[in-house]
Amino acid sequence: MSDFATKITKKNKGNIVKNVLCNSANLGLVPQVNYFDREIANTENTDGYYVICNGDFVYNPRKSTAAPFGPVNIYEGEEAGIISPLYLCFSVHNIFPKFLYYRFKSSAWHSYVYSHGDSGVRFDRVSIKDDVFFDMPVYKPAQDEQIKIATILQLIDERIATQNKIIEKYESLIQAICDTLISKEEQQVMLSFSDFGQSYSGLSGKSAEDFGEGYPFITYMNVYQNQIIDSTDVGLVKINETEQQSVVRNGDILLTLSSETPEEVGMGAVYLGETYPLYLNSFCFGIHITDEAKIYPPFLAYYVSSQSFRKAVYPLAQGSTRFNLQKSDFMKKKFSFPVIEKQRKIYSILKAYSDKLIIEKLIMRLLCKQKCYLLRQLFI
Repeated sequence: MSDFATKITKKNKGNIVKNVLCNSANLGLVPQVNYFDREIANTENTDGYYVICNGDFVYNPRKSTAAPFGPVNIYEGEEAGIISPLYLCFSVHNIFPKFLYYRFKSSAWHSYVYSHGDSGVRFDRVSIKDDVFFDMPVYKPAQDEQIKIATILQLIDERIATQNKIIEKYESLIQAICDTLISKEEQQVMLSFSDFGQSYSGLSGKSAEDFGEGYPFITYMNVYQNQIIDSTDVGLVKINETEQQSVVRNGDILLTLSSETPEEVGMGAVYLGETYPLYLNSFCFGIHITDEAKIYPPFLAYYVSSQSFRKAVYPLAQGSTRFNLQKSDFMKKKFSFPVIEKQRKIYSILKAYSDKLIIEKLIMRLLCKQKCYLLRQLFI
């Protein structure tokens, strides 16, 4: 590294530069106000911050799932920025910057930091001296090969960014269609969730030792994050015979009872996976939908994400730091539903777009898998 990298030591004397940056594993080097939605650093007291320019690198030693040895990012902003002195900043020469950037996105350098880092008291930070970091060996192919490697990886990144936008558009479209079709439907019936079947509570009091073996279970986050849950989405938990009432059946509606925000209370899902024993965990409750109910279970997966449903449930959420829903209050509340014939038609429309969304998400996973493969193979 020391053959082509030089540590940046220029300080922001006189607080001349006001563009405070942070180094994010997922977002890269971005203005602090964009990352935190507010200024964290006092812009009038940043004379100890390092000044960086376009093309400079910053190493943030804070560990994360996305960057187990801390992120190294390149600054691509046009105006000069300033970065906390807790970070290591350096400029490069005689190497294609984007090639080095992608090398740091690979795991090729992890073994060096692991074996040469100091054992510090901070478990959440990498502890490695600057001179040791710059002693890191880096295989540097010919310049044209560096450019080719960086170019193909950048093209994949651009394709992933485009795919993200496609997925976001489909998600917004499905939500808009869902809200429009449900709220504008003229033929409506007033029903409570107690009309649909018998409710049951999720398991509670499970300790960490309970997870990892036994029967599969669904957590609060499964319910909140998914409209339709498949058996591949769930974890495992031990269940005793007295807890059989929490078994989830094919087609059950699942809802959240407790959340950190009132908007998330009541968010739900419909389980449509295999019919082997599956259990509902705490902060949730479920409803076994009967055959006689005037509701189409797959339609409920979309209905509970609609704005009309959210607006009706929101006032029922009680609390200050954590918001809770009383199951008894919820079960007897009347909601406006399209008649069941219309439910099936609405579902068929939404299902067509959802199937397309599933394909787009599969394409995204394949693109990310391709990028991970290239990052493993192109750097030594």
